Amino acid sequence: MKKAVIDLGTNTFNLAIAEIVNGKINLLHSEKEGVAIGMGGINENRLSEDAIERAVICLKRFKEKCDEFEVVEIKAIGTSAIRDAKNNSEFAQKAQFETGISIQIIDGIQEANYIYKGIAYTYNFETPSLIMDIGGGSTEFIAADKNGVHDLISLNVGVSRIFQLYEFSDPMTASDIQKVVAFLDANEHDFFSRVNCQTLVGASGSFETFYELVHHEKYPLGYETQELDFEQFKLTLENIIQSTQAERDTNVFIIPIRKKMAPIAAIKTRWVIQKMNANKVVISPCSLKEGVLVE
Repeated sequence: MKKAVIDLGTNTFNLAIAEIVNGKINLLHSEKEGVAIGMGGINENRLSEDAIERAVICLKRFKEKCDEFEVVEIKAIGTSAIRDAKNNSEFAQKAQFETGISIQIIDGIQEANYIYKGIAYTYNFETPSLIMDIGGGSTEFIAADKNGVHDLISLNVGVSRIFQLYEFSDPMTASDIQKVVAFLDANEHDFFSRVNCQTLVGASGSFETFYELVHHEKYPLGYETQELDFEQFKLTLENIIQSTQAERDTNVFIIPIRKKMAPIAAIKTRWVIQKMNANKVVISPCSLKEGVLVE
């Protein structure tokens, strides 16, 4: 039986079409689109009319692709920007009326649990690890080991939320960077005082971009995790933070939706590394949609 999962992220909508055979994901098709549903209203807890229109157009196209593959079940999951929006029911009703897709809006803890299940599909947690999923509206952190999840949290510190909150210079100044760090410090709810692990596991998305910038090649196909050289990884973060918009615009390894916000993602990742005193980074191609599929 063919199933589809649509992750309606704040910046990116992700579609995965697959068959589950003996607990294994047989991926038939995947694609992503930079919808930016949180742009223009996330910090006012609303979805703009333009954002809703972009989202519905994308969902229509995704529905056509699902029909092409004769998908029998579609699970569409709404996350940070959608769950916080006062007009999310208006969006969900419009989407269902125009596409036939029913949207399930989940809270941050449900999102973090799905992310953990997705990561656990390919990563065995031989050492205690902290999963980080960089989103546009929120960022999820899950501390886990071979015995399962020990702690998790969803923080409203997404890159789009921060991008729309401040004015930044190009390239970012020391003052700009400090604004982001101060925002993160003020909104982490003492989570990192409870974290006791030094392995960071990045969940797809921005972390795949980091991989490609380190290796100057596309992230490998399939569901294998990839360990990065830690010093090269930190250097890459510094380069992104110091980069200009023009430099990012011409970089083929940064997808369009991330070109404006990549420095914020890099600052946040560097901040996490420092908070947890990390010495190892592993990147997984899995996240929420794989967690939904394997469930």
